[in-house]
Amino acid sequence: MKSKTVALFLFLAFAGSTAHGQSGAHSTKPNTRRPTTGAVVPKPAAKDELYQTVAKLDAEMFAAFNAHDVDKLMSYFADNVEFYHDKGGLADFAQTKQGFARMFAQSPDITRTLVPGTLEVYPVKDYGAMHIATQRFCHVENGREDCGNSKFVMVWQQQAESWRITRVVSYDH
Repeated sequence: MKSKTVALFLFLAFAGSTAHGQSGAHSTKPNTRRPTTGAVVPKPAAKDELYQTVAKLDAEMFAAFNAHDVDKLMSYFADNVEFYHDKGGLADFAQTKQGFARMFAQSPDITRTLVPGTLEVYPVKDYGAMHIATQRFCHVENGREDCGNSKFVMVWQQQAESWRITRVVSYDH
C-alpha cells in the first residue's frame, strides 16, 4: 500500500471477519486435548458453535462498516475497547469512533472483505473468544482501486447473551 489514506483506513477499520466463503478450518490443532476443569465456560461451549457465533457477529459488524453506519459499527465495541495498531498506536472508544466517522466522510467508497480461508476462532476461558484473520480494504484513489491486506486479532467478551469487542490488534500493514 502506497497510500497514506489507505494506511489510515486500515488503522481505523481494524478487524473482523465474515462467514461468507469461509472454509470452516478453525480452532485448535488436531489431536490437541483441552484440560477439563470445574470452571463454568460461557456458552456457546461447542467449538463449531463458537466459530459460527463469532463469524455471524463479525459479518454483522462489517456490514455496518461497509454501509458506513458509525453508530451501528460502534455498538459492537465495549466502552473500554483498546485498539492497538502497528502504525497508528493505541486508540480508545472515542478515538476509534471519531476515526471511523472521519474515514467514511473522506472516502465514501471504502470497503472491507475477509480474505477467504483465514478466519480462526478460539475460546477464551471464562471470558469469550478471540479471532484471527487477514482482511482486505479497498477504495478508489486517483481513479484506480487501491487495496491492501492486514492481519488482526480481536478479543470478544461475552456477558450473558451480549458480545462486545474489548481488544483489537491490527498489524502487518
